[in-house]
Amino acid sequence: GYLRIGRIGGSDRTVSKGQHVTVHADEPVNGVIGQTAIHLRDAGNEEHEDIAGQFVDIGAVDADEAREHVEIGDPVTFSTAATELAGDRIAARGIDNRTGTWAAAEGLRRAVDAEVEPTVYAVSTVQEEVGLQGARMVGVDLDDVDAFVAVDVTHATDNPDIDREHRGPVELGSGPVVSRGSANHPALVDLATTAATDGDIEVQLQAAGTRTGTDADAFYTARGGVPSLTVSIPNRYMHTPVEVIDTGDLDAVADLLAAIAAGAPDATPLAVDV
Repeated sequence: GYLRIGRIGGSDRTVSKGQHVTVHADEPVNGVIGQTAIHLRDAGNEEHEDIAGQFVDIGAVDADEAREHVEIGDPVTFSTAATELAGDRIAARGIDNRTGTWAAAEGLRRAVDAEVEPTVYAVSTVQEEVGLQGARMVGVDLDDVDAFVAVDVTHATDNPDIDREHRGPVELGSGPVVSRGSANHPALVDLATTAATDGDIEVQLQAAGTRTGTDADAFYTARGGVPSLTVSIPNRYMHTPVEVIDTGDLDAVADLLAAIAAGAPDATPLAVDV
């Protein structure tokens, strides 16, 4: 009566065992990912099985009963609830990238309230984790766009077990993160940092190298190339059921998006000196 599972996106096999989950069948089905008790494991055997080697226990006594509740292909998600921590911090599953969706929608609302001149679209994409598929669809569908801004999370590096010397300093509570790299157009980076300065919004810079790991990687090559930028919310413990953010950063990202929209007319055409 156990369910075998497979990986969707970047599931972390080191934290999945012993977690409450929901199987999204016709009706939600509660379950847990099994973990052999520490007393029964061989001494020194602390290896983490891949997701495909783990299983979900829904309480069914046999396969026939399990089939009464679920079907092959039903997705499974962690079922941990959001928790308020000290100050303005919250912990939850799926902060990557529910917070990006909220920030984009709220940034659009604030841009509308400010009566900005440009036409602004806010789009929530799908399947970023499995190949940027939604971004590729949007990049083709929106055929008259001057620029894209991908809104996502990025790794905060302010917890004790991260080597900040090699990962770079990104802190919770220090504002949105603006990426610099080949997927991020220099004119858009300048627009974002200028808008932040003018709006008294604290921002952090992050080197993104050849790719950002966000939808910007698909946007900047769409239709022969569209100027793109990544704006991110600092996030601790990404791809675990206990991701942590500072809600002040989240609010500041929405402010920054509206400020970018307001300043866009002064930054066009988006070009660099060569």
